[in-house]
Amino acid sequence: MIAFPRVLSWGEMREWGREIKSPLGELRATRYSLSWQVLNERKGPIVVMRASSGSVCSGDSEPVLDLRPLRWSDQLLAAWRDIRWAFSLFPLALSLGWLDIKLRYRGSVLGPFWLTISTIVMVGALGVLYARLLHMDLRGFLPFLSLSLVLWGYISTLANEGPGTFVQQAALIHSARMPVSGHVLRAIIRNLLVLAHNIVVIVIVFAIFHVMPRHGLLILPAFALWLADSAALTLLLGLIGARFRDIPPLVAALMQILFFVTPIIWRPELLQGSRHILLFDPFYPLIECVREPLLGALPSRTIWEAALLHSVLLWSVTLVLFARFRARVAYWV
Repeated sequence: MIAFPRVLSWGEMREWGREIKSPLGELRATRYSLSWQVLNERKGPIVVMRASSGSVCSGDSEPVLDLRPLRWSDQLLAAWRDIRWAFSLFPLALSLGWLDIKLRYRGSVLGPFWLTISTIVMVGALGVLYARLLHMDLRGFLPFLSLSLVLWGYISTLANEGPGTFVQQAALIHSARMPVSGHVLRAIIRNLLVLAHNIVVIVIVFAIFHVMPRHGLLILPAFALWLADSAALTLLLGLIGARFRDIPPLVAALMQILFFVTPIIWRPELLQGSRHILLFDPFYPLIECVREPLLGALPSRTIWEAALLHSVLLWSVTLVLFARFRARVAYWV
């Protein structure tokens, strides 16, 4: 039995000599025997190419090209293999993410630290203004605001760049064989590097007001949850953005609304008895899981449950769409 490592071209088959009786019938060659088999299924005729070493094709020949649609379980397995393949190429994704930062700030003196400076200016301006408007103590409000703005900056940038994750890498997708989820990993690493530069703002503000995190160990599960949600959000928006090009402005408008709805520049305690409404905001529990331990408080059990529930829902929708449309990304971009 012979299994070809690739599909035979018509030119190669001519070199061996062949006699074709019917386009969808039996195809004979002098050296190898090939056959076309048409399978009638609900979705139409499916062609399966088989090969054997005899002069006449036998029924137990091995398939060379099988064009039958994958079953749902096979689609999930293919999606899981794509994700595993992407993690095996983590050094490549890290290099590409760092290259994106270098190319974005090529020729700049300060580079990514311009974002740090702009964040410091925003924290100082908004901190003094909103502390007076909301009648809050600047000593307690400024660390809260600096941490919130840095975390929201990461979420907002990730969401705004998400729809272009695959569209911007169209040339690489068309020219190189890489896992689809590898481009998602590249985008996450790029935004994590930007976040690392903005952490300097938090360190400076915390040092000025003598704020010491008391529950630092809770940052580890919260950080893992952030990474998981970042991957799901980028992958979901990347798939939808590759198919529909109207998604980027829609996401940008939605993130502007969520910036004022989510407790970023105002404390959630201001809602008093209606604070439970914030649990429907998918970003509020995620931010609280990181913000509360760094400010010296413990997130409530309800916050963790809401964050996990939003994460499960997000990953469920993402996996369904990724397994179903993963193979179409190259045709959409």
